[in-house]
Amino acid sequence: MDNTTDTFDEYKWSSLKKDLKKTVGDTAYNNWLKHLNFVSIQDSTITFSVPTKFLRDWIVNNYSDKIKDNSKNYIKSIDVIKFVVKPTGGRIVPGTTRTIKSNDNHWKSSLDVRSNQTSNYPNEFGAPLDPRFTFDNFVVGKPNELAFAASQRVSEANKITFNPLFLCGGVGLGKTHLMHAIGWKIKQQQPDRKVIYLSAEKFMYQFVRALRYKDTSAFKEQFRSIDVLMIDDVQFISGKDNTQEEFFHTFNALIEQNKQIVISADKSPTDLDGVQERLKSRLGCGLVADIHPTTYELRLGILIEKAQKRGVEIPPKVLEFLSHRIISNVREMEGALNRLVAHGTLVGTPITIETAQLVLQDLLKSSNKKITIEEIQKKVAEHFNIRITDMHSPRRSRSVARPRQIAMYLAKSITSRSLPEIGRKFGGRDHTTVMHAVKKIEELKLSDVNFNEDLELLKRLIDS
Repeated sequence: MDNTTDTFDEYKWSSLKKDLKKTVGDTAYNNWLKHLNFVSIQDSTITFSVPTKFLRDWIVNNYSDKIKDNSKNYIKSIDVIKFVVKPTGGRIVPGTTRTIKSNDNHWKSSLDVRSNQTSNYPNEFGAPLDPRFTFDNFVVGKPNELAFAASQRVSEANKITFNPLFLCGGVGLGKTHLMHAIGWKIKQQQPDRKVIYLSAEKFMYQFVRALRYKDTSAFKEQFRSIDVLMIDDVQFISGKDNTQEEFFHTFNALIEQNKQIVISADKSPTDLDGVQERLKSRLGCGLVADIHPTTYELRLGILIEKAQKRGVEIPPKVLEFLSHRIISNVREMEGALNRLVAHGTLVGTPITIETAQLVLQDLLKSSNKKITIEEIQKKVAEHFNIRITDMHSPRRSRSVARPRQIAMYLAKSITSRSLPEIGRKFGGRDHTTVMHAVKKIEELKLSDVNFNEDLELLKRLIDS
């Protein structure tokens, strides 16, 4: 012991440890308090040390009241408890003090990072829930309606319905949004339930750190004492056998205790590469809810919601243009909207399709690469029930010429190909032929409502 005074000797410290063991039980004592050491007493402050920050935070957040109550049985003047990190055989690590005062919310830590978090758990454990992601601002469409309905059911049900709920889909399609929404809804309706959200990468980091500091028992207890565990991007544990092993046991322990698990990944459980078969089987034993790529209607709905939330007026034609052209994922689409709004606000220019083409030309080029002229020709030919060879033939009958002009127009508006390049794809035609086709279709759009609607339908088919 360091810097001890006559008011607290070895006998009292030994007695205090025995009292703590009786209070918390043998298992909890051996897991958490066995490595607690007395450091000093100064005035009304008693200081204890533990070998790791991880252990310090767990003791502060779960056993500080019990340590305080038992300590006051021996030193009634104690008003402050300090916990410091002191590795075995080493010195106290500077800057690791956690102070608890008697007037701090029933002896909760005055430096407890939980007080600054929406998730009610330390930063070193889970991640805070994002207040932007709720069910109220999630735009629902055909591609995500099952995932949305299942997420709502999980958040509202008193009994475990789907366990686990496995959300799968590409980047930026709303998996993370739904997980945060589940967390918020549960905390709102059942605030006593312990909800933890974190990425698979962070789960792996926590596990590796526990191995490094020989705190695996603390790690196990921490993850198995919660009510709802949400792990995002589980594909990141692919190929990590030790992490998968621990995740498998944690998964089983929670399922056996009838605790809710929500998982997300970019693929369905059966398609996850580098993941043990038994873990794939476990992940797929509940409900697997696919989130499919967005449709034009869903993208437009999301953009309208985002624009309204920002309180900005954006012409409908611009929103439709973005919905047609940026189809990769919602995050990229939202980023495009932010750039466009920022440009309009800072530069003071009106938001038009021409402005969008200028400001977002890098994004639009990236999106254009995903759709080829051949794909456009195929979709148009199928739509008008003509042969794909008619796109290249010299035939000039109206039943063939009009669809060919439409395909040229769409190739010009959707792809980044030049007029000569487009002409070559249509049987080696001259660029002036393409210009004439584009002009003709634009005239028809303005004069014929039915034609314009038909053209919009074709664009959606190509986008999807």
